[in-house]
Amino acid sequence: MTDKSDLVLEVKNLKTVFFTNSGLFKAVDDLSFAVKRGETLAIVGESGCGKSVTALSLMRLVPDPPGRIVGGSISLEGTDLLALGEAEMRAVRGNRISMIFQEPMTSLNPVMRIGDQIVEAVRLHRNIPAKEARTIAVEMLRLVRIPEPARRAKEYPHQLSGGMRQRAMIAMALACRPALLIADEPTTALDVTIQAQILALILDLQKELGTGLVLITHDLGVVAQTAQRVIVMYAGRKVEEASVEALFAAPKHPYTRGLMASIPAVPAAGVPVQARLNEIPGTVPSLVRLPKGCAFAPRCKLAIERCEAEYPPLADWGSGHLAACWRAEDVAEVA
Repeated sequence: MTDKSDLVLEVKNLKTVFFTNSGLFKAVDDLSFAVKRGETLAIVGESGCGKSVTALSLMRLVPDPPGRIVGGSISLEGTDLLALGEAEMRAVRGNRISMIFQEPMTSLNPVMRIGDQIVEAVRLHRNIPAKEARTIAVEMLRLVRIPEPARRAKEYPHQLSGGMRQRAMIAMALACRPALLIADEPTTALDVTIQAQILALILDLQKELGTGLVLITHDLGVVAQTAQRVIVMYAGRKVEEASVEALFAAPKHPYTRGLMASIPAVPAAGVPVQARLNEIPGTVPSLVRLPKGCAFAPRCKLAIERCEAEYPPLADWGSGHLAACWRAEDVAEVA
């Protein structure tokens, strides 16, 4: 049983929908999870599965209209974020809960110096003089390992490389020492060597500050290196949750198994590796017209009549390993 005092975030039965011309779009449907202090929880799945909308829901940044959180609760250190007014939420956002977005060029103000943007974020939440805030801004740039931080603080976003801009975003997100950090595909726009550096940096700072981390990604390789627990989402719902070790050792949902089969294998010395990667056939169904039963059934090799008629509940397979699948015992058979 998790010690409640150790929880940074507790999400229960979260439902986020979008009202569109085509109908009601269930982007996040009945999602529950928790994050402990200093823990990294990864949320994975294909594009359109609800990962980023989950992140925006946690920050209360879902555009309304057309989107709206219509059910559930989001508790940050005991405070229900959905019960706060917009002014109260602004005091929390960027202070106790922060987010690193996918593309820093669309998140940083192009006409403000980097240092001024961090100073603005700090002074918004802390009643300190501008000079002290500037000292903090330079110190944060040093903390994220930007060389010559005092000089870089005076530069504009376009004068920094992609990797440096992402570091500046991390500096801004962590400037107020938040209890929870959300990283939405933080390395997507970067090349592979910089990706590794940025992920290592986020994890180092997380350990140093004791921050809970929600990592949104589609990359299971990143999950294996960085997270303690992982949630697999499909068509707006959680289909599996487990510790990283349990998930990689014995996935219980065919979708998770399919995601793992699509990862390129690193060849060992003298061992041939199959040239062709496995793929999951078909596409994610429309979230406006979801099937009656399991949303993954039309793409699943193990699907039976019951899968198409009835949505499976999340069953506990021990040690908090949850899976929503009628045929979880047979998932090892999926190639």
